[in-house]
Amino acid sequence: MSVVLSTSPLSPADRADYWHTLVSGTFIPLDVVLHEREPSPGTIASHRLGPLQISVVEAGPQTVSRSERRISEGGAEYLTVTLHQRGTARLTQDGRQALVRPGTFTCSDAGRPYRREQPDAFRFTVFRVPKQGLGVSDDDLRAVTGTLFSGSSGTSGLVAGYLARLAEQADGFDPYTGHQLALTTADLLAVLVRERRGLLDPQAPEAARGMLARVKEYVLRHLGDPGLSPERIATAHHVSVRYLHKLFRSDGTTVGRWIHRERLERCRRELSRPAGAAAVSVSAVAQRWGFVSPSHFSRAFRAAYGMSPRQWQADARTRSGPGPGTA
Repeated sequence: MSVVLSTSPLSPADRADYWHTLVSGTFIPLDVVLHEREPSPGTIASHRLGPLQISVVEAGPQTVSRSERRISEGGAEYLTVTLHQRGTARLTQDGRQALVRPGTFTCSDAGRPYRREQPDAFRFTVFRVPKQGLGVSDDDLRAVTGTLFSGSSGTSGLVAGYLARLAEQADGFDPYTGHQLALTTADLLAVLVRERRGLLDPQAPEAARGMLARVKEYVLRHLGDPGLSPERIATAHHVSVRYLHKLFRSDGTTVGRWIHRERLERCRRELSRPAGAAAVSVSAVAQRWGFVSPSHFSRAFRAAYGMSPRQWQADARTRSGPGPGTA
């Protein structure tokens, strides 16, 4: 569920102070200077996925800065990743400057001073990531601060694409899936940091975890396709089928078993809808999540959950009580 905060209902005279409160309260303590005589409305829409905070920000020209005084007030434990969608910006940190434009992204370490200048109206998506979950040092993070990353090619393109899709769909994830996707975000960013730092070994555990995370994210987006196969997954990620199987063995499972489990889990959730929800047939649910044979689906569901899908659906509706309008 998203939380939307806005200065739109306020008069221009009252927006500056309230916007400063919104920015520092949503992210980390920051200094904010607005560059309009009558400030434009500003909006922040935020989601939480486990330890990850995702916020879409739209506002008028301004400069935000993180000073030593603000660092002492808290928030030093976060890395901020900003996907830029509209407007331009200049980010300064660790003696470097990045000239930001739409389709690129930047990283800011909240443990050290930085400055972000927005000379015109803008829209961007901010990911506030706990640094502890990255498994990299502050010195390693210096390799990515004050630096512009492409959103269209290489490792940075993969990261940008993943983050953009994650933000678009953030409202649709259950808590468990959201938490897992937050961990995936941390793994991908760690790979980016290590690559930029020159520490990335293709056989290193961190690289393998990053690749496995990307593979799982791809699989989750294509679960409903009955043609999803190890060969197709490997081709999409430019790796061999053998290496793909190796990745899943390191996770204690196989490609087929993981896909099968995720499909069954999504079917179970749909069949658990309360009595007031719109009725959906078992066969439609099975087909939606990639099961071609209804009989195979029924056997697999019973083996996983101890009863047939129809029984599960009926029990779920009984437990939730009568739906609206029933006597």
